[in-house]
Amino acid sequence: MKRVVVVEGEDAAPEAMRPTLALLEKLALEVEWLRPPVGERGVTEHGNPFPPEARDAIDRSDATLFGATSGKSVGALFYLRWGKQTYANVRPIRFRSGYRSPLARPDEIDFVIVRENLEDLYMGIEGDLEALEPLNLLSGTARRPVAELGPGRFALKVITEEGSRRVARFALELARRRRARGGRGRVTCGTKHNMLWQSDGLFLKVAQETATDYPDVEFESYIVDDLARRIVALPHELDVVLLPNLYGDILSDAAAGLIGGLGLAPSGCYGDSYAYFESAHGSAPDIAGQNRINPTATVLSAVMMLEYLGFEDAAERLDRAVTSVYAEGHTLTRDQDGHATTTEFCEAVASRF
Repeated sequence: MKRVVVVEGEDAAPEAMRPTLALLEKLALEVEWLRPPVGERGVTEHGNPFPPEARDAIDRSDATLFGATSGKSVGALFYLRWGKQTYANVRPIRFRSGYRSPLARPDEIDFVIVRENLEDLYMGIEGDLEALEPLNLLSGTARRPVAELGPGRFALKVITEEGSRRVARFALELARRRRARGGRGRVTCGTKHNMLWQSDGLFLKVAQETATDYPDVEFESYIVDDLARRIVALPHELDVVLLPNLYGDILSDAAAGLIGGLGLAPSGCYGDSYAYFESAHGSAPDIAGQNRINPTATVLSAVMMLEYLGFEDAAERLDRAVTSVYAEGHTLTRDQDGHATTTEFCEAVASRF
């Protein structure tokens, strides 16, 4: 028996989560679903959006399925990310027949972005420039002490050897598994090492060194500017894309646009002993209560979760059902040029089991 924590999220996110859970329950899995008080419910019941009861539930679980948050559930999200050290954010970019891609030839686009999930500018180290004065830091480009540049703010970019090595190894292992299933077996790394030669340079250096342990996996690297162009112009050539945190966040959203939008973009965040899964889109407050949010990203995030938990057959059934609904094209949501509601789409998926 597996235990899975469910956090519905805010705004329109619960409207995608609830029918997704109904689909999962139809699969009759040996899963205990835990619904701890998080967000508004946590405030109502405990005066805390992330009370100790919720943290304990996560610690007792095997994985978490997380709905998009507009802020009230962010404490749980931060714990899932930094508290559980889920350092590899995996964002599949796979076209399915029926997706409303803006490209003329999107067929066979099938690559994965692996984003380092804990470091870089996302460590939250920011402040006033004047706070840097005691360090006497000199700007290599402005040729002046940073603190003398005038009133302003700074943000610290942190790249560590350990953080870079573990996410690089994750990407290389993923490429190896994809190669065994007929994929290219290639990792493409993107950094701005020509300008940030200390921080991004370290990320690239560690990735290159780690790749020597994987002679069966091809490794290549590009300046991230060029990689951005390649994602748009040459997506069919990509297999596993390895990126530091900020670039991965930006380019994975851009890549989702290739296949039809963020409503189709699942996501999984993996550590050495825990993982959580969430759609890549936001909480969509503009359509909350309208039963029109596209639940595909949430459903496919659940597919990733089932694979992680070892329910491969169930994951394949759910994945095939989604593919079938899109291929038929009769029950699609508005963002995919259809007229179906969220629940109608999920009912169509359920009928394909």
